[in-house]
Amino acid sequence: MNRVVGYIDGFNLFFGLRDSGLRRYYWLSPELLIQNLMKPWQTLAGVRYFSARISPSPGDPDKHLRQQTYLEAVETLAGVEAIYGHYLSKPKQCRACGAQWQQAEEKMTDVNIAVRLLADAMDDAFDTAMIISADSDLVPPVEAVRARFPAKRIIIASPPARHSTKLAAAANACFTIGRKKLQDSQLPDTITKPDGFVLSRPASWN
Repeated sequence: MNRVVGYIDGFNLFFGLRDSGLRRYYWLSPELLIQNLMKPWQTLAGVRYFSARISPSPGDPDKHLRQQTYLEAVETLAGVEAIYGHYLSKPKQCRACGAQWQQAEEKMTDVNIAVRLLADAMDDAFDTAMIISADSDLVPPVEAVRARFPAKRIIIASPPARHSTKLAAAANACFTIGRKKLQDSQLPDTITKPDGFVLSRPASWN
């Protein structure tokens, strides 16, 4: 069997869903999504889910709570490894009016994906790497893996409303994730953690 490891850029996927008006599919199982994108002759060898924890937002005070609920749900999945970067607050200024504010930017996801992709290739952890992202910053590690391990394949599964021509060209193949695959890859509406705490799909994600 052809061994597949999935690498999911959590924010790239989230914003693709948001920009496509697909809020109802936010409650995704990373494991099911990769499985549903695989071919019949492939077997799942692991899933790496990359994200960063956001801070409370004055404009949407429950946003970080929804994300926290989702990340806790992902962490209950035995076949998924969650790998976190961080948010860095940077000062921004409006060129027109001079107003200043702090804006958080997600950091390290592309680096974390690159490191794990290269490490897994060197450890012979996969025959096929499936990357869910359209971040062109991933072109160098994809090219490096293909150059050093030509027998391994790298497939780009672009989130809805996301595409990188450069990343697609660097990989062996590229496709866009369809709505039916998202619909078929949802977590149960409630998940009970080992300590008995029950996690529920946020009401606004229905």
